[in-house]
Amino acid sequence: MIKFQNTTKIYNSGSGVIAAVDDISFEVQKGEFVCLVGKSGAGKTTLFKLLLAEEKPSKGHIFFYGKDIDTISSGDIPALRRKIGSVFQDYKLLPVKTLFENIAYIMEVTGAEDAQIKHDVTEVLDIVGLSERQNNFPEELSGGEKQRAAIARAMIHRPEVILADEPTGNLDPYNTQDIINLLLRINEFGTTVILATHNKDVVDKMEKRVITLEAGKLIRDEEGGRFVI
Repeated sequence: MIKFQNTTKIYNSGSGVIAAVDDISFEVQKGEFVCLVGKSGAGKTTLFKLLLAEEKPSKGHIFFYGKDIDTISSGDIPALRRKIGSVFQDYKLLPVKTLFENIAYIMEVTGAEDAQIKHDVTEVLDIVGLSERQNNFPEELSGGEKQRAAIARAMIHRPEVILADEPTGNLDPYNTQDIINLLLRINEFGTTVILATHNKDVVDKMEKRVITLEAGKLIRDEEGGRFVI
């Protein structure tokens, strides 16, 4: 489903050339749950940006269902991103819109009909357990509720993949487990999940596949792995 093939991403900075991703190769199969771990600056977020075509590889390739992402035209990139939902540590909710409106907005920009928007938004809010909060604004939600709202937004186009970039970084242990359970449930629906996290307890408890990055290099890839840095 997803394939990184000898992928390198180089940035030029004032301090010189930095290889944020350095000759990385791995594959993710449909329906997998993969934990992506490593210290800050190891390359986790860069991998996500490459997969979303927000950045282009300096060398190598990234394939999605056999198609080289680097060859996708700019006009087709939005369609790619609708297949890949993203969840971030800082939620990225629009403060002037209600929870319902935040999620509906994603469908509105693609020209969806009102009836379809109402049906789909109601459905995803039910999945994440926020039906009763749909008329609240983000400032009225707890951190855990904001993250569940962000997951609902990522799910609205029924993506093939969910990329979760440190989704529990701002949460207490209770809400952390709540979000992890939700991602596991989404994975059970058949959605591929790639979770980038610093949380050792979460990774070790799940016993899922663990890919470890260090200074842009892939140093470990283990099924039923553990958080080892």
